[in-house]
Amino acid sequence: MTRTVRMALAAVAAAVAGLVVALVAGGAAFPRIIPGIPAADALTRWGLPISKLGMDAAAVATIGLLLVAATLLPSDKGMLGKSGLGYVRAASWAALSWAGFAFLLMLFQLSDLYTDSVANVVLKNYIPSYATQVGNGIALTLVILFGVAIALFSRGAITVGSAAGLLALGLIALLPPALTGHASSSPNHDLATAGLSLHLIGLALWVGGLIVLVIHAIRKAPQLEQASARFSRAALWFYVTVGLSGLLSVIARLTAVSDLWTSSYGVLIVAKIVAFILLGYIGWYHRQRTLVAMEAGKPRAFVRLAVGETLLMFATVGLAVALSRTPPPVVSLPADRAFELLGFPMPPPISLANLASMWWLDLFFAAVAAVLAILYGAAVHRLIRRGDKWPWGRTVSWFAGVLILVLATQSGVARYAKVMFSVHMVEHMTLSMIVPIFLVLGAPVTLALRALKPAARRGDRGPREWLTTILHSRVVKVVTHPAIATAIFIASTYALYFTPLFAGAMEEHLGHIAMTLHFLLSGSLFFWVIIGVDPAPHKLPYVGRLLLLFVTMPFHAFFGIALMMMGTVLASDWYEQLGRTWGGPLLADQSNGGAIAWGFGEIPTLIVLLAIAVQWYRDEDRKARREDRRADRNPAGDVALNDYNEYLAKLNKADKGE
Repeated sequence: MTRTVRMALAAVAAAVAGLVVALVAGGAAFPRIIPGIPAADALTRWGLPISKLGMDAAAVATIGLLLVAATLLPSDKGMLGKSGLGYVRAASWAALSWAGFAFLLMLFQLSDLYTDSVANVVLKNYIPSYATQVGNGIALTLVILFGVAIALFSRGAITVGSAAGLLALGLIALLPPALTGHASSSPNHDLATAGLSLHLIGLALWVGGLIVLVIHAIRKAPQLEQASARFSRAALWFYVTVGLSGLLSVIARLTAVSDLWTSSYGVLIVAKIVAFILLGYIGWYHRQRTLVAMEAGKPRAFVRLAVGETLLMFATVGLAVALSRTPPPVVSLPADRAFELLGFPMPPPISLANLASMWWLDLFFAAVAAVLAILYGAAVHRLIRRGDKWPWGRTVSWFAGVLILVLATQSGVARYAKVMFSVHMVEHMTLSMIVPIFLVLGAPVTLALRALKPAARRGDRGPREWLTTILHSRVVKVVTHPAIATAIFIASTYALYFTPLFAGAMEEHLGHIAMTLHFLLSGSLFFWVIIGVDPAPHKLPYVGRLLLLFVTMPFHAFFGIALMMMGTVLASDWYEQLGRTWGGPLLADQSNGGAIAWGFGEIPTLIVLLAIAVQWYRDEDRKARREDRRADRNPAGDVALNDYNEYLAKLNKADKGE
């Protein structure tokens, strides 16, 4: 038995031990069975959490293998090395296991739901309806499909880009189960689901990356030092993401601090917190001691500590699975349909004071705004520290865009946008036509290219190389074409509001995030084409930019007029369920939203016209100064030009017979 196999068996044993101990401590292992009430058999009671543990472990292994292959191991001109290819092939089997455990989990969930044996569940053909009509079943169906897709595509992946694409697909596959568990039934389900999603992504990258690095070290494979150093820098961000998202998830589920020691759910959370703090200390020790020892030629120092850290991580994964099987403390919710749908009570009648004071944490966009501000500020600081200059106007523009993003997604505007179509339209127009202008004028790509250092090894891909690769990719060349970017900006608005997509996006938190994110990205893409100062595959002349702007903006006016003339309410089921008693009829509010869309376009048009005028003037000024410098360097060129002009004048006189 090889050391790698022994390591894998030890990790599985640690995870199972953590699961069993937590199930027993939380009471889920031996629940109280009331006579006369059907209950799942012992096979289902234990098979369900064990299959969930297997699914999570396979997911972590898949993510870790693809992470190491795509980003941690050095590559050669975009091609995977020998070790990277091996890990991508191993990811194929891990993803297939992921899909297999997801199918087992579906069977045990059905057995638990119908309090029937697994065999009877299969024979009675419960699977098709559960997999396509019930939320938990649909989530597992998506996991199965994603897992099989990763398994198939991994067989032919030979480039770093393809491995990175599979990694992104794997991270997406983590989310469906997270959106249909305890989090979705929490009082603040928006905060709980977003927190749990970030928690799972950070945990999978952190745990999976470390596991594969340990295997890499045990195998004595090359390039361990480079991979460990890269992972150490990323692990700090993973740790912070896991910690903050976990804290917010706990806040969303618990109603009082005393729940931490008065409920089984809270006790398991405390155990996870202790394990998390211990893992943080081990990570700090890695940075201080083992990385230094590895640079001194002692790789065994990394192996000894990392093996212990991995076992603790898998025990924590088992604890997390047990936590998902333990019911959280009972929360007495008000009998309010609006609270059930929104996660907060129906706000009072709208006013400027309420819009300014009734803030609501949207974790996803709060994280987006924080990342945008921190990364940009860090890049500017790096330039200044090394003596370079960066235009202060671009910095002010960027942070103005981030500030407006925060106001649109975290203030009372975001709260009222869910209950009033007119306020929703204000948020939509702000995110798609105001925030992108300021972000684009901040020139983030140019800043990143100047601040990021090239990879230490020629042919390898660091962050700077990844950025340039993306900029030169076929996808970017297609979507940044003026015609395509304009079509996305205009057509997506009509497609959203005049189809059932809008109703679905309002009713589901994930759909609402996707809709809001689309507003921001489609607007950024369009205005990047018109006023972007960053390097881009397509650059329009200034006259073409003006024409594109004047051709596009009337479509938003037509959209607003179409809304004002509609005789039916968009997403009527959603707004009627909320039971809003103030603010006028739904159709009148929708008409107000159309008026806002109709008149809102003048504001971004004016800002963009000013930006184009300034850019055009500066461009002409730069050209003039460049010509002046060329003339100063080559005065003889002026003499030759004068002689040529005199020669043309003489020919003109000769033609006239003078």
